[in-house]
Amino acid sequence: MIKNVMNTGLSWLWLTLLCLVVDQVTKHQVVGSMELYESIQVLSFFSITYVHNLGAAFSFLADQGGWQRWFFTSIAAIASIVFIIWLAKTPKDKKLLSVAFALLLSGALGNLIDRVLFGYVIDFLDFYIGNNHWPAFNVADSMIFIGAALMIFDSFKNSDKESSASKK
Repeated sequence: MIKNVMNTGLSWLWLTLLCLVVDQVTKHQVVGSMELYESIQVLSFFSITYVHNLGAAFSFLADQGGWQRWFFTSIAAIASIVFIIWLAKTPKDKKLLSVAFALLLSGALGNLIDRVLFGYVIDFLDFYIGNNHWPAFNVADSMIFIGAALMIFDSFKNSDKESSASKK
């Protein structure tokens, strides 16, 4: 069984665990050392700003009556299961795709933990230009973005290989 696991994308679960720990530790540090809505300027375009996100990306549905907590919790739980299945079905030699799934899984789990424990996601990375701020996000959100980008890159990389093979 262990030998079979090591021949799949599940061999990258260490990366999922590492990113999940970084996500949770950074959130814990922010909550433990800052007041809600407190902001610490780091660079002229970046601050650590402690906020709660009751919604999804860009605070989507944050102003609803509370049902969104369980809706987004369910989505994150289902997505996590799907990413584990995809990791299990991905051959070990598909490293980029395995890394993408591992990162997506860590992000989904990081935000799932917040929703289950608190009812919201802890965000704190705040980028801006002048008074124009992007919505604050966290390490888990970053892993989701990077994982999705790698997945897209992998799909283009593989479609190029398939095109080259069909021309021969």
